[in-house]
Amino acid sequence: MPKNKSFPDPKHLKEGVHYYFEGPYMVFTAAYHLMRGTCCGSGCRHCPFPKNKK
Repeated sequence: MPKNKSFPDPKHLKEGVHYYFEGPYMVFTAAYHLMRGTCCGSGCRHCPFPKNKK
């Protein structure tokens, strides 16, 4: 993972608010992405940021 990406400190994350589990996968919510502040470009399910149009 690139070092220039900023991620929220894990100690500030709450299950059910910032993420949930779907089977073995951790799924980030829109609240997490807004806390992060930028789109990572990975096509996340709950991304609140406008999609980049190519």
